[in-house]
Amino acid sequence: MLFRSFYVMYGATEAAARLTFLDPSSLRAKAGSIGRPVPNVEIVIIRDDGTPAPPGETGELVARGANIARGYWNNPEETREKFGPRGYHTGDLGYADADGNLFLIGRRHDMIKVGAHRVGGKEIEEVLHQHPGVLEAAVIAIPHEILGEVPLAVVVAAPAAQVDAETLRNLCHQRLAAHKVPVRFEFVAELPKIPGVGKIDKVALRAAFTGDGAVRLPV
Repeated sequence: MLFRSFYVMYGATEAAARLTFLDPSSLRAKAGSIGRPVPNVEIVIIRDDGTPAPPGETGELVARGANIARGYWNNPEETREKFGPRGYHTGDLGYADADGNLFLIGRRHDMIKVGAHRVGGKEIEEVLHQHPGVLEAAVIAIPHEILGEVPLAVVVAAPAAQVDAETLRNLCHQRLAAHKVPVRFEFVAELPKIPGVGKIDKVALRAAFTGDGAVRLPV
């Protein structure tokens, strides 16, 4: 009964504050989905070239509706960046299935361009979190002299856990395509967090691990 009354929702501060919901009756059939737009909201998946993406193709979620802000107070530059003719550019990447249900794969600024592939750090993090020895994990892009970028995983091990880079690499190889497997695993005592928010500060992580220019790593 509790399971059937659970609603998955997706929103943003700019949207006061919900954009989509997944009806409890669809929780099993559409596992992992954020559902469909709430009433009076339209969401379009937009390609990099600005054209609408068909079902199954990844793009940015752009929302339009009565509950969405027109811009940021006294911040015209960011308003121009996030709000356009199509609506509010969420910065979230995802796709719609044939039934119109939406699925997220990550944030635009978290995407890693491995050669011709676009890799979402969130997908890799979810695999790493499946290991009981991983307390926290964050995946960032580091420069690569041939591929442009490759994934680096920064991991906090659970207390008294026995986990190493080889174990996590094997786990990733089992559940991810080869180009999504991190080329390095760094273990730290804790991950930097954004004050007052609690989210992992990936800007700080990138600064810590990409300060020496392109790395020479095996492909």
